[in-house]
Amino acid sequence: MRPDPSFSPIETARLRLRRSSSEDAETISAYRSIPDIGRYQGWDRTDAPFLRHELDVMATRAPGEPGWVQLTVELLEGGTLIGDVGMSPADGEPGVLKVGYTIAPGHQGKGYATEAVRALISYGFSRLDADVVRIYADADNLASIRVAEKAGLTLIERFEYEDEGETSLVVRYEIRRDEASAPPLEDGD
Repeated sequence: MRPDPSFSPIETARLRLRRSSSEDAETISAYRSIPDIGRYQGWDRTDAPFLRHELDVMATRAPGEPGWVQLTVELLEGGTLIGDVGMSPADGEPGVLKVGYTIAPGHQGKGYATEAVRALISYGFSRLDADVVRIYADADNLASIRVAEKAGLTLIERFEYEDEGETSLVVRYEIRRDEASAPPLEDGD
């Protein structure tokens, strides 16, 4: 995978995906702290001071470098922050890009997550030279699974995951570069 140190915001028909900044922490914290949203998240904490620090750390990485990079999802019209997406190369698996996504409850059910994930898939293949884009989700997170499927990913496996004595059923979805139908991003997109 190749890093993209000159990342510029990704625009779709309705969305702009830009680097998250510490100024986004309060808004992201508000929806990620909702129990029905937070239970499916990878962050242990969702309070604004913690998120501000994490976003500052992530801002030092270029997409494609080891570690998560978070992007804020905004509506093109008006610039309202409606969610966030993240990406990271998979540890020990060259060419595999993991992505995650969260859309605030008031904006769910409108196709924004699918649109953002499709943009990340296209970006991962065209700019980062990924071979595979992967999504993990809790098997009970039906909305997330629908997003993965609508974005063109295929169920690869279901497995049990244990964390701090709790076991959950997890699903892994993937799409390979040769399966992707999304057009590549042009320079400046």
